[in-house]
Amino acid sequence: MIVIDASNLILGRMATFVAKQALLGQEIRVINVEKAVVSGKKKVVINDVKTNMDRGTPAKGPFIPHMADRYVRRVIRGMLPYKQPKGAEAYKRVLCYTGVPEELKDKPTTTVEGASVEKLPNLNYVAIGEVLRNI
Repeated sequence: MIVIDASNLILGRMATFVAKQALLGQEIRVINVEKAVVSGKKKVVINDVKTNMDRGTPAKGPFIPHMADRYVRRVIRGMLPYKQPKGAEAYKRVLCYTGVPEELKDKPTTTVEGASVEKLPNLNYVAIGEVLRNI
């Protein structure tokens, strides 16, 4: 089982790594997902997420979650072929948590190479938790 600490990791880069590992058969646990970041100016990122959530109808979807752990898991689902059996099995192997749960407190955590926020050329980024709080 791989435990990934999402603090100060770029959401898209982290999600691609998680999706690839899940397809290879690894059990993945992602902790501190509310601290993962999306690059871009705060107003623009929040406006984009609001636009995506307002799309469609309340009865038929698309249903986009408002909680950080479920939102990040939905992003990871978008990088998996979840309608095929191998993608559905891989999606079941991925769990995301806000904060650190009791059963994972003593486990060693890893980070994703090349997904650090320091890789961004500027300081325009916003945390997922802040984006979802402002919606």
